[in-house]
Amino acid sequence: MNPTRRDVLRTAGAGALALAAVPSRALAQARKRIPIAVQLYSVRDVCGKDFDGALQQVAEMGFEGVEFAGYHKYGGNPEGLRKKLDELKLKAAGTHIGAGSLTPGNLKKTVEFHKTIGCRFLIVPGDGRFTHPEKSKEYAQLLTEAAAALKPEGMYCGHHNHTGEFKKEGDKTYWDLFAERTSKDVVLQNDIGWTTAAGLDPVALIKRYPGRTKTTHLKAHGGKPIIGQDTVNWKGVIPALYEFGGTEWFVVEQESYPDGKTSMECTRLSLEGLRKILGELGYK
Repeated sequence: MNPTRRDVLRTAGAGALALAAVPSRALAQARKRIPIAVQLYSVRDVCGKDFDGALQQVAEMGFEGVEFAGYHKYGGNPEGLRKKLDELKLKAAGTHIGAGSLTPGNLKKTVEFHKTIGCRFLIVPGDGRFTHPEKSKEYAQLLTEAAAALKPEGMYCGHHNHTGEFKKEGDKTYWDLFAERTSKDVVLQNDIGWTTAAGLDPVALIKRYPGRTKTTHLKAHGGKPIIGQDTVNWKGVIPALYEFGGTEWFVVEQESYPDGKTSMECTRLSLEGLRKILGELGYK
């Protein structure tokens, strides 16, 4: 006998109740895992000398993707860069580019380059207009319009914070104002280290703007500048990114190199520290 609509709804309701009884951590585990990339600024010294070698080393560490901070010898050769990424089994997790690349006159060229390398996230790592009383609205409008143009291409743009973004205009930070002034398609790339350094709670910001932390920078703050040897509330941050962030990439950024270690050594230690935290939380 074929099930009635009521039977289907009853079964669906039972399933929903069963899911409600499952701990949130188990639900997070059942979701698609978030892959780990590295912001290549972390190993900028090696990139400047041997870009292909730098890509190979981070691939061998186990990173699944890279976020670019310049293209070195591949600046005019996206096909060559895509070939190299494919050879190393790396994904283009994102890029840091200037806001000028997102203007109407430049956007077509920007899209063509980044579609070729398979890069969906075009993030501005800082712009003086962000905290300007008048120009902040102009900047927000630029990114909103660029996001609308990128959406049919399956691409996104967004802004990456340091500490300055949390200056206030009246009773609101410029970060909050930017979030309010932009469409929900504009990524808020929360740099966990800088947000913590500014005295804010990154967990609260991730939850305040659900679905908008599509990529995030995992950077140490306090203690040693190595993930897992610092004082960031990673055991609060990671579940928030899974549950609320809409996060598609974790991007490790290693800004400094303690104990006389090389950039590659420190980046590897942060990756190992992150993996340990993920394991302790039950995320594989």
